[in-house]
Amino acid sequence: MLDTIDGLPVHALVVHGVTVLVPLTVLGVLAIAVRPRWRERFGPLVAVVGVVAAVLCPLATQSGEALERRVGDPGEHAALGDQLVWFVAPLALLTIVLVLLDRRTRRAPGPRRTATSVVAVVCVLTAVAAGVQVYRVGESGARAVWADQMAATSSSAAS
Repeated sequence: MLDTIDGLPVHALVVHGVTVLVPLTVLGVLAIAVRPRWRERFGPLVAVVGVVAAVLCPLATQSGEALERRVGDPGEHAALGDQLVWFVAPLALLTIVLVLLDRRTRRAPGPRRTATSVVAVVCVLTAVAAGVQVYRVGESGARAVWADQMAATSSSAAS
């Protein structure tokens, strides 16, 4: 299904959305977790970006499987890519929870402030994990695509 668009592999197109939106979500979550004043203004935007990133992850995986049938097994990249949604979806969900809790806390301060702080800490941990995982997926994908070509270029330049 998700194989090509106008002759180009869908995976190469969708994966760019993931590689941009996941790090943006990570940075946005870190910002609104550390700076509570920014939650009201930027929190909803960060949550929307996180949801879009989470939706793109399975599309990247499915299109990657279609590409794999054409070009071969990318090795570790496929396994890491399959796992990414399990980092990004919880991050998006926790971001929504943080924004909603913050909104309620502003209306009725009290015990909810502690809950908001706890969720903020969990958001930071989840954001770091998602950031590390998206790096691992991207790095392994770059190696799968470019390692042989770079080695061939290096050996031909050396001769």
